[in-house]
Amino acid sequence: MVGLGRAFTLMLPTFVHDSRFKLVAATDPIAAARAQFSADFGAPAYESIEALCANPEVEAVYIASPHQFHAEHVCLAAAYGKHVLVEKPMALTIEECNSMVDATQRAGVHLIVGHSHSFNAPIKRCREIIDSGVYGAVKMINALNFTDFLYRPRRPEELDTQAGGGVIHSQATHQIDIVRLLGGGLVRSVRAHTGAWDASRPTEGAYSALLGFDGGAFASSTYSGYGHYDSDELMDNISELGQPKQTQDYGAARKRLEGTTKAAEETTLKAARNYGGSLYVPSTALSQNLAHQHFGQLIISCEKADLRPSPTGITIYADKQKITEALQPPLIPRVEVMNELFAAVAHDRPAVHSGEWARATTAVCLAILESARTGQDCQPGHQVAYTSTP
Repeated sequence: MVGLGRAFTLMLPTFVHDSRFKLVAATDPIAAARAQFSADFGAPAYESIEALCANPEVEAVYIASPHQFHAEHVCLAAAYGKHVLVEKPMALTIEECNSMVDATQRAGVHLIVGHSHSFNAPIKRCREIIDSGVYGAVKMINALNFTDFLYRPRRPEELDTQAGGGVIHSQATHQIDIVRLLGGGLVRSVRAHTGAWDASRPTEGAYSALLGFDGGAFASSTYSGYGHYDSDELMDNISELGQPKQTQDYGAARKRLEGTTKAAEETTLKAARNYGGSLYVPSTALSQNLAHQHFGQLIISCEKADLRPSPTGITIYADKQKITEALQPPLIPRVEVMNELFAAVAHDRPAVHSGEWARATTAVCLAILESARTGQDCQPGHQVAYTSTP
């Protein structure tokens, strides 16, 4: 584990309950987080990533450090011969993405980028339905998500676009990964607008983008993190993490920030809520009401039907009938990520969410920023087609 922050806590139940994996070491700059890890897992927690990578017990490294360190940390892990799972976004520039792909290829190790919500089982099932050809080719995709993302406790760099802050790097990565996977992967044009409407949080909090795909399909992707309307209402009030939402929680993110008038106070609040912090609530128990995770409403229009994935299954709106295909609830959250990592490391299988795939998603996200700045269509480079794993 490289980084014991929010991303780690979201993956922690997965690591604990998947018997194919064992947590054997960690590194984090915060001493309290290191102490918590050693106490929980009886394993060393280092002050430096170099010391962690030098540990011969480590076969793969999960890099969940802040965005701006992903490229450096991936290249370092690869130099030590470690397979890598790195959190989204892959990196902040194409040059950094290139360095990560090159470093892992030279070292002969696998690079997987996630978690993004394109790993989710309902998205995978929609892709399987598309691949079957029963309803013809994908023609249009509509993706929409409204959350409170911008008002969760943030460090200063998380509100600075150039340092990887804002919704484009952190949230568009999810949505673009999903629509690329469903649309075939090859984005040929991007036209976008972004919104930065709160001077106290000076980064993009919203965007709307129109993507054109090779072959003629197109996707409309809209996201807002301003914490007013909550589009989980469209998902049967099931949260992004697959858990039932309580109506009394409305506005909780903004309420938490009340009284934090300085950046340092907000940083302290975030650290307190993270792993090992004073407000951290340990829990690796699996929810009894767990549904599949999601990233807002999604409608995939094929030639002969519209597909709508949900946290519990797929609804197919065909020519003459509406079909509901239920999915079994997940036994372990985000196990799809671990399936892909295990297949790569243990069986040398190529990953869907490879460095090349994630670099293409990063290129589209950067094109959203560029199109919004210039008011012009942009053509993202480095696109790769979707290919299913054998």
